[in-house]
Amino acid sequence: MSSIDDTYLARIVADCRARLEEELIGDVFAATRRTTSLVRSIRSRRAEGELAVIGEVKRRSPSVGSIAPDVDPATHAAAYAAAGAAGISVLTERDHFGGSLDDLDAVRDVVDVPVLRKDFLIDARQFDVARSRGADVVLLIAAIHEDAALADLIAHAHELDLEVLLEVHDEVEMARAIETEADAIGINNRNLRTFVVDLATTERLAPLVTDGRPVVAESGVKTPEDAARMRAVGVDALLVGEALMRAARPGGTLRSLATATATEAGARA
Repeated sequence: MSSIDDTYLARIVADCRARLEEELIGDVFAATRRTTSLVRSIRSRRAEGELAVIGEVKRRSPSVGSIAPDVDPATHAAAYAAAGAAGISVLTERDHFGGSLDDLDAVRDVVDVPVLRKDFLIDARQFDVARSRGADVVLLIAAIHEDAALADLIAHAHELDLEVLLEVHDEVEMARAIETEADAIGINNRNLRTFVVDLATTERLAPLVTDGRPVVAESGVKTPEDAARMRAVGVDALLVGEALMRAARPGGTLRSLATATATEAGARA
């Protein structure tokens, strides 16, 4: 945890720990549906010549405040899926992002693409909850966990047939992530301490992944030019929240990101 001391992330994690037992009350692990692979979905979109896009359902964030507080998660997720999203990310953190497990339920009921529970997960029992509520994938943040804890959490996720998207922010975390059994590696372009977003983070870190695991660029992608910039450094997928949540036509915006080409990156330069 030393890498996040005195950061906003540390405060979020502290709040998550404080309400952990409350989250677990009443949730009985009774998953019956088979999970769907986000990795396969990403690879399928890439085989078709597109960037895979994971569309996110997000009500607000600490960095920008309110985004779509009254969003209907099911309607938004259905629009993403209809536009060819490789997966749907659902922010379930309550205090800082306005999400809930009810949002996860609502999305799972209307889409058949992989669903990611995006949260600040700190306990293996939260994976049981995610699985029972219909998630196919869970997010882990490397900065929150030491190596041994990461290994144990990833192993538990795999026992539940959940895939793991492991998020990193710098070279040190990337080196750690490469040594894990995580199914995909996410690169967050947002600085943990300043909240400044810089797409150069992905440009710097993405080439370090050489073992074929999907690389997902997170945060800061808003335009086809941004998407093309990520594509140019070998990124397989984009995780996009704010730009899609604010779009008048989220499906159309998603398509424009998925089909962005190197030509658009060149036009930006």
